Amino acid sequence: MADFVLVYSGGSVPETEEAQAKVMQAWTDWYANLGPAIKDGGNPFSPVAKTVSSDGSISDVSGTVLTGYTILTADSIDRATELAKGCPVLDDGGQVHVYETFEVR
Repeated sequence: MADFVLVYSGGSVPETEEAQAKVMQAWTDWYANLGPAIKDGGNPFSPVAKTVSSDGSISDVSGTVLTGYTILTADSIDRATELAKGCPVLDDGGQVHVYETFEVR
């Protein structure tokens, strides 16, 4: 088994309380479906982000803005990717990027 970081980009925050409740229920249902595969349910990211370059300069993030993450445990990147297909961010036009991660000892 390995750990995989699902990084989200895109999607949006629903404007009404009813729409927010519907989206939160979709996330709750997806997490319930993932069950023990969840290592860290993650959190959303705020839109405020900075980039630090190798020369030490700092700038606002441009291009694709990341919107959150979840960490899963799965037996392969293919399985983690299959699990990611149910992510609610996809329902709102977002994307899920799946990365394998590992401990450095």
